[in-house]
Amino acid sequence: MRLRTVLTTVTATLAATTSLVVAGPANAHAHGSANANSRPDHACSPTVSLSSFSDALDKTTYNGTYVGNFSALAVDRDGKLAALSDRSSLFTLDPKTLAPRSVVALADEGGAALDSEGLAVERDGTRLVASEGEPTVRRYGRDGAILGRLPVPDDLRVAPAGRAASNQTFEALTLFPGGRTLLAGMEGSLSGDTPGIVRFQTWHRHGSKDFRLAAQYGYRTDTGLGVVETAATPDGRLLVLERGFTSGVGNTVRLYAADLRRATDTSGIETLTGQNDVRLIKKTLLADLVNCPTLGATAKQPQPNPLLDNIEAMTITGHHHGRLSVLLASDDNQNAVQTTRFYALRVRL
Repeated sequence: MRLRTVLTTVTATLAATTSLVVAGPANAHAHGSANANSRPDHACSPTVSLSSFSDALDKTTYNGTYVGNFSALAVDRDGKLAALSDRSSLFTLDPKTLAPRSVVALADEGGAALDSEGLAVERDGTRLVASEGEPTVRRYGRDGAILGRLPVPDDLRVAPAGRAASNQTFEALTLFPGGRTLLAGMEGSLSGDTPGIVRFQTWHRHGSKDFRLAAQYGYRTDTGLGVVETAATPDGRLLVLERGFTSGVGNTVRLYAADLRRATDTSGIETLTGQNDVRLIKKTLLADLVNCPTLGATAKQPQPNPLLDNIEAMTITGHHHGRLSVLLASDDNQNAVQTTRFYALRVRL
């Protein structure tokens, strides 16, 4: 799908919408020009530029449901945006305006709420949702009905069932091109693994609906950061979003390109220490978002760049000649000093 996506500002009410325009680079908006390639002041790095941002959905509601807590984004088969709240709400957002069009409540098999953190959408519209609590990956219909769940290795479960720490499990989820390989990224390290080395688990599709466990890989995060999202690129690589927070200082958010080729399958390795005979996923820094232009953004708490917030969600909305349109969103945690903010980036690979 060749989408060239940009954001525009709106008024404070949800009815007055902000445009997430599928259009060419001539469009210009109040929070920055869409033509980031010709505006070097929009550069975050030599390979990443910030087109614009939008705070339109911050502290709003839709049909009685709080709009925020966004932990994942995905492009649906009809081109609309699927936006996952970690409070078990799955929104459909208009791709041109960001305005919510529908919301579905998600739950586990017993009706309990999820700590939903990862999202991918299959070709038939089935939603794959990762919940951080156990962790699990479940398949949901568009109406929120559970269609099944994927197997998870015992070691990746929260202790004492496994070796994962609470709130440090599946934070990232993405389908590779073709829809036959699914990847979930752990936010934190397993007990026994060297701190900072996290595991990425994959599944391969067998038949139309069945996903079976496949290779697992090790990935080293930057000191003090955790993996909060991944997005598979058209050429089979990954965009990886790493994030951290320091009280009184603010957020650190870095975007990496990662390549699984030649990385060791770690599914049979009990502890990962970064030893030479285990090849971790190779990563390359694309941008530290502290270096992006502010475009007039303001922050409600200390930040090294007022543009930054608790960014957790990422999806690729389009690509053209090696340039990706990437949409990010922050999780405001329903906190008065955090913001629900969307960011439109252009990324060159």
